[in-house]
Amino acid sequence: MAELGGQNPLFTNIEKMRPVMVVHGGAWAIPDSLAEASVAGVKAAARAGMLNLTRGGGALDAVEVAVRMMEDDPTFDAGHGAVLNTDGEVELDAMIMEGRTLAAGAVSSVRNIANPVSLARAVMEKTNHVMLTGRGANLFAESIGVPTLPTQALVSEQERNQWEHYKHYDVAIKEYFNARWPSDTVGAVALDCCGNVACATSTGGIRNKMVGRVGDSPIIGSGGYADNEKGAVSCTGHGESVLKVTLARLILSHMDRGTPVSAAVEQSLRYMAVRVHGAGGAIAVSPSREWAARFTTERMAWAAIDGDLLHYGLNPQEEFKEPLI
Repeated sequence: MAELGGQNPLFTNIEKMRPVMVVHGGAWAIPDSLAEASVAGVKAAARAGMLNLTRGGGALDAVEVAVRMMEDDPTFDAGHGAVLNTDGEVELDAMIMEGRTLAAGAVSSVRNIANPVSLARAVMEKTNHVMLTGRGANLFAESIGVPTLPTQALVSEQERNQWEHYKHYDVAIKEYFNARWPSDTVGAVALDCCGNVACATSTGGIRNKMVGRVGDSPIIGSGGYADNEKGAVSCTGHGESVLKVTLARLILSHMDRGTPVSAAVEQSLRYMAVRVHGAGGAIAVSPSREWAARFTTERMAWAAIDGDLLHYGLNPQEEFKEPLI
C-alpha cells in the first residue's frame, strides 16, 4: 500500500534520521495468565513495525503493520481478541493518522472486521471523510472488498464464557469487576527516517458495553494524534475519561511547550486522574526521537525500538532492554 511521502521540513539535513518505533497493548489490570503473552505480543509488533522502517518504509506503514499484528493476536482486545457488547456482538473502533499533512481516518462500531486499523486507513485514503461508523463503515468495507468474519472467528472461547458469566450479575457487581476485565486498546507511534510521525489505535472496547458505545480510540485528538511539528501519541485506558480530557492532544500541547516527552505524558495522566478520576496510559514520540511509555493503571504491556535496543515493560517503573538480533 503506497504511503504519503515527503520529508518533514523541520529536518533538512542530508543524513537521514534513525527511526523510532513504540507500541502498547493496553493499560489495565493485566492478569498473570496473560502477562507473558502480552509482553511477547508487543515485542513482536514493535519488531514488525521497525522492520518496515529499516527497509525504508514510512511511519504510516509502520504503525499499521504493528497494530495489525496485535489485532491478529487474540491476547489483545482488538480484532481477533475483541470483547462482546451487551448483545453478544463484536463492535470495533480504530484510527490512524500521519503527521506530515494531518491526514487521518477512523472507523467506529464496525462489525466483524479482522483489521479495523486498515479499514480506517482506507477511509483516510479512499474517501473525503475522516470517520465512518456502524453500518456505513461496514458498507464501505464491503464496497472495497474487505471481507467480514463471523463473530465466533473473532472471539475466544474464554471471552464467550466470561461474557456469559458476568452478564447474569447485577449492575453493582459488574461495575466492581469491570476494572479487571479486558477493556482496552492497542496502539503504535513511529518516527521514520524522513522525520515524519504517525500513530494508530485500535480496540474492541469494554466487555458488556452498550450497543453503539464508542470510546476514545477512534477519536482524533483523544485516542491518538500525529503532527510532524509536535510528535505522535497513542492513548489507552478508560475511554470516557480519555475523551473528557482529549488526552492525546493534551500530551502534545505539553510537548509543544518544550516539556520533555516523559514528563508531558505523566503530567497529562495525572491531570486525568485528578480531574475526572480516570486511569490509563500513553505512548509518545517527538520529532527529535525522544519517546515515552507511561501509565497509571496496574499494568501496561509496551515495547520500543530505538537504535539497536529493544526496550519493553509491563509493571510500573519497569524497563528491560535487549539487543536487536
